[in-house]
Amino acid sequence: MIVESRELRDKTRVYGGRRSGGRALAALIREAGIKADVILAIPAGGAPVAAEVASALAIPAKAVVVRKVLYPWTTEAGFGAVSWLGDVHVDWRLAELAALTPRQVEECIQRALASVEERSKLYRRLLPEAIRGRAIVVDDGMATGYTMLVAVKAARKLGASWVAAAAPAASARAAALLAQQADAVVAPNLRTHPIYAVADAYRKWRDLSDVEALRALEELGETS
Repeated sequence: MIVESRELRDKTRVYGGRRSGGRALAALIREAGIKADVILAIPAGGAPVAAEVASALAIPAKAVVVRKVLYPWTTEAGFGAVSWLGDVHVDWRLAELAALTPRQVEECIQRALASVEERSKLYRRLLPEAIRGRAIVVDDGMATGYTMLVAVKAARKLGASWVAAAAPAASARAAALLAQQADAVVAPNLRTHPIYAVADAYRKWRDLSDVEALRALEELGETS
């Protein structure tokens, strides 16, 4: 099930910032009648979005730490993702198109795993040990869908009986990928353009620090 706001299809600059995107996402989740027991935020950018959703639905928020598997020559573009629980997803088609050898792919995976292990220390008091019931994984956007995919897998591994993937904006390709793994995909601003950037959904956009992400989640008072 993919839930979107048809009036926002293929539009850009529809949100002032992540907080307003979170409020729009929360409204669509409620309109769709989706219930959950916990919100799982993908930091850093997903934290303020998740905070708005958790506040609107009056449920606790936790964190899930995931990382892109990056190409060796960039710090942005990725061809897969890993989670702090060791879940790995690699798009081998993209790896082959980039002429990466199996050894290079493994090195990229190991770098991502090392990074996520280190970062998980920052969020250790927000990481769930187990999940009972229904979970909604929240990020600020879904471009390829890889990081959200491993987050969904992690939620299931921790015991979630039902998992939704949610973000204020998503590419149609990412939504289709996640619809195969998640019980629902919620993205008010779904875009079918071949070239996709999450930032295009927002009028104000900047990278967030982990300090800001932690503050956004801890303000909810649900860190135990």
